Parts: sequence; structure tokens; C-alpha cells
Amino acid sequence: MDSSENSSRRLAHNWPYPRRGPFVDHLRQSAAAWFAKRNYEVVRGQPYCLAHSWEWPQNMILMEVASYIEALQAARHGDREPFLLHRSLHNGLSSQALLFNLVGPLIVGNDLEPLQKALGTAIPLPNDASTAILEYWDRSVFNEDAGQPTSVDLVLGQPDRPGALFIEAKLVETGFGGCNIYREGDCDGANPVSDFSRCYLHYIGRKYWPLLDKHGFLQTSFSSERTCPLAAHYQFFREASLAVEKQGYLVLLTDQRSPVFHCTGPYGERGLMPFLANFVPDSVKTYVRQVSIQEIANAIEYSPTHSWIRDFQFKYGM
Repeated sequence: MDSSENSSRRLAHNWPYPRRGPFVDHLRQSAAAWFAKRNYEVVRGQPYCLAHSWEWPQNMILMEVASYIEALQAARHGDREPFLLHRSLHNGLSSQALLFNLVGPLIVGNDLEPLQKALGTAIPLPNDASTAILEYWDRSVFNEDAGQPTSVDLVLGQPDRPGALFIEAKLVETGFGGCNIYREGDCDGANPVSDFSRCYLHYIGRKYWPLLDKHGFLQTSFSSERTCPLAAHYQFFREASLAVEKQGYLVLLTDQRSPVFHCTGPYGERGLMPFLANFVPDSVKTYVRQVSIQEIANAIEYSPTHSWIRDFQFKYGM
């Protein structure tokens, strides 16, 4: 066994960028402690996850938020566009649960000012920033006439008016969702930028490629890639082109402790956001922003009417 300073095991400990694993472990421990404090039943061997999916309201800090979400579900029950809950909503590490816990109390309390203040430091707020819509989509943008349409977690402002903020929350995710057609083996992953007929989704009428072309994405290094950038980052490009088509901003809400989307080190910036910026045209870059969960939480903490934020900080180990 190599015991020198250059052994792979020793070098691994000296990697100058943060790793995702310790961050996830910390969140698991925090979620487990939060559930244990309330004596909630959890999955054996996974104390950070509630025992049953239907018990997801126990993953909410305020029961008023759970009631609000259930009311949204009931109001859209039977509609073609139901209010969808993620299958992992009962997991303490669910990004949807995180967003409900962070923004939900502001919505039910009719006080979006802390959210507005936090976002407004980096992004121009829309004129109607008092409107907040959870789980938004518009099938007409990409002609998504069947199946699950492109959606975002939260819209601040009116989505059909210029300046709206289309917000996507991430917590422990390892990236943006990839293309199901590629993942299922029905696509070889070759970049169809010079021949859209290679893309099954284009063939069935989806307008992803025409809108990416319209907004200049295909005039970036996108066109020189041999592998289709949508294969691994399908969600990002759909949401970015959705926001720009709506004349709004795409805002990625992430935990600043996660290195997945952004981190710094001696060799410069790393993470998916700096990387994907290479595929975003200069005219669009200003409309794609990243804001940390901590910035929102800090703004809420300064408000004397939201004492629940301390429970949020405990739940997520902040």
C-alpha cells in the first residue's frame, strides 16, 4: 500500500473543493433530530424520512401551511392540471418540502416582504410582487399537450406579465433533471442542434428547440457540443427558456453549503451554474440568477412576526 503523500487516499482528503456527502449527512442528522423531537414515526434505518408518504403534513413546520397545500390540492382535484406533490414530500430532505416550509408561512401569513427584500437585493422585483404562485406551468409555451409539463416551484409576480420571477428550489439534488428519452435508451444522446429531426421530442411537437434557438442558446457553445446538453440538463434549459419566453427571470434557490450548483476554490469557480453559463447567451445571462436559501432565511429572521424561522433553521441544520 502506498503511504506516500501522493497516495490517492491522502490526496482525496486534501481536495480543495467541498464534497456533497458531508452536506447531505448533516441534513440527514438535522432532519432526524427534528422528527425525533416530535416523536414522529420514521423509516427504519432512515430516521430523516417519515414512515409513510401520506404523513407528509408532519414534514411541515406550520400545520397552517399543510392545510393550505391540502386546500390547493382539493381546489384542483379532478382538473387536467392538478396540484402535484412530489413522491418524496415526506422525506426530511425533500426540496419541495423545504420550499413549502420556507415560503409557505409567508404566503399563509400574507407577508411576502421578507422574501421580496431578500430577492430584491439581487434581482429587480416585478410590479406585482405580492402575488406568489406555487407549482406553476403553462402547457402552451412548449406545446406540451400531454404528460407532465415543464413546471417551476414558485412564481413571484404574475407569470404572464414581464418581470416575474420563476423560482426553482434545490436542496440535496445532484443536478438538474435529465431527459427521460435519453435515460430510457430511446435516444443516443447526440446533439440535434443541426438536425432537429434527430430529437424524438421535437418530432412529437414539443417546441424546446425552436425556443432555445429563438432566444440565442443555440448560438453559444451549445452548437459545438457533440453530446446533447439537454440529455443531462433538460430541466435547466426548459425552465430558462420558459422564463425568458415569459420575459421574466429564472431564479435558482439553493443551499449555500451544497457544492453541486456553485462552489469556489483555488482553481476558480465550480458547479453547475458556472458550467451551464457557457450555454446561456449573453443577452439572457442577466435573467438567470442564483439566490441562497440562507439569504431568504436571514431576511425572515429579521422580521419579528416570524418566530417559526428558528424551527426552520433547526430542521435544516443552519
